[in-house]
Amino acid sequence: MNQIHRALEAVWRIESAKIIAVLARMLRDVGLAEEMAQEALVSALESWPEQGTPDRPAAWLMTAAKNRALDYLRHKKLEQEKEPELTYEIEGQLQDAAPDLERTLDDNIGDDLLRLIFVACHPVLPTEGRVALTLRLLGGLSTEEIARAFLVPEPTVAQRIVRAKRTLAEARVPFEVPRGPELVQRLSSVLQVIYLVYNEGYSASAGVDWMRPALCEEALRLGRILAELVPHEPEVHGLVALMEIQSSRQRARTDAKGVPVLLLEQDRSRWDQLLIRRGLTALARAEQLGQSLGPYALQAAIAACHARARKAEDTDWLRIAALYDGLSQLAPSPVVELNRAVALAMAFGPATGLEVADQLLDEPALRNYHLLPSVRGDFLFKLGRLEEARAEFERAADMAHNERERALLLARAAACRPLK
Repeated sequence: MNQIHRALEAVWRIESAKIIAVLARMLRDVGLAEEMAQEALVSALESWPEQGTPDRPAAWLMTAAKNRALDYLRHKKLEQEKEPELTYEIEGQLQDAAPDLERTLDDNIGDDLLRLIFVACHPVLPTEGRVALTLRLLGGLSTEEIARAFLVPEPTVAQRIVRAKRTLAEARVPFEVPRGPELVQRLSSVLQVIYLVYNEGYSASAGVDWMRPALCEEALRLGRILAELVPHEPEVHGLVALMEIQSSRQRARTDAKGVPVLLLEQDRSRWDQLLIRRGLTALARAEQLGQSLGPYALQAAIAACHARARKAEDTDWLRIAALYDGLSQLAPSPVVELNRAVALAMAFGPATGLEVADQLLDEPALRNYHLLPSVRGDFLFKLGRLEEARAEFERAADMAHNERERALLLARAAACRPLK
C-alpha cells in the first residue's frame, strides 16, 4: 500500500497543475477546481489499493476529476434551469468541457496551464498570496510544505491561500491569458513570483539552512514550463537562463560542513556544466528574440560572465560592470546599485566601490538590508581599514536572519582583529 501511495504522490506532484488547469477552464473557479481535483485524489487513495494502480494513472486522475466537474455543472444547470442567463452560462461551461473524456491530455492543456499561471499570479493578489497560490496550484506543494519552505506558520499559509482564492472569485478574474499591452504587465508579475520563489531557495532569508534546493528546483521547473508555453517572450528565457546558471553553482556554495563558500572562493570544477550549457542556450534565445536585453536577461548575462570564467581571476569584471550600468538604467533600484558597486570595485578597485556604496547609506530601502554593511566591510577590509571593516561585518551579522550567513559574517569580523 505504501508503494501505491508513493506512486500516487509522484503522479499528483507532476499532474496536479494540469488537472486543476483543465477544471478551472470548465468551472471558471480556481478554488472549486482545486477542491474537485483533491476529491479525485482522495478517490484514487481509496480505490487504487484495492484495484491496483491503473495503467495510465495520470489519465485516471484527469478523468475522475473531469467527471466530478461535469456532474457539478449538470446538477447546477438543473437547479437553475428556470433562470435563462445562468443556464446559458452553465451550458457554455459544459460545452467547454470536452465530451470525450478519454482525451484527457489534449492540445488544450498548454493553454489551460498558461491561463492558470496568469490567474495564480494576478496583480489583484498581494505578493505573498501569489507565491503561496502558485506553489499550491502549479507546484502541487501542500500547505505544510510551503510553510516549511518559507519558515512561516502553516495557518498563515493556509489563510493566504484561502484569501487568494476568495479574492480571485470576488474580483471575477477571467480564466484567460491577457492580450496586448496587458500581457507584458501581467507577465512581469508571473516572472516576479517565480524569481521570488527561486531567490528564497537560493539564499534563504531566515533559518538554519543556507539554501533550500527544493524551492530552486520548483521555480526552475515553473520557468521551464513557462518558456515552453510562451516561447517568443525573451524575458522568460532570460529568467530561465539566470536560474539555470545560478543553480549550476549549488554544490560549490557550501563546504562539507554546510558553511557558505563565497562565489570567488568556490571550486569551479564542482559547478554543473550541464546547467551552465542550458543556461547559456536560454540566454542565446533571449538575445535572438529581443532587440535589447531586459532585466532578467541582463542578470543572466552577468551570471554567464562568471560561468565562462574557468578561474575567478579570469572573470571579465569590466563587462560585468558595463552590464550593471545597463541594468541600473533599465531597472534602477538600491540593490542593483549595491551590486554595481561590487562590480566596480572588482574592475577599478575597492575605493571606487566604496564611493558608490557610501551613497546608499541613507537609502530607506536598505536600512535593514544586511548586505550593505557586509559589502562596505569587504571594501574597507581590502583598503586596510580593519577596525571600520570589523564594525561593518558585526553590524551586518546583527541584521542577518539566516544562521549560516550570520556565522560567516562574524567570522569575517573576527578576521579583522589584529593578531596579539
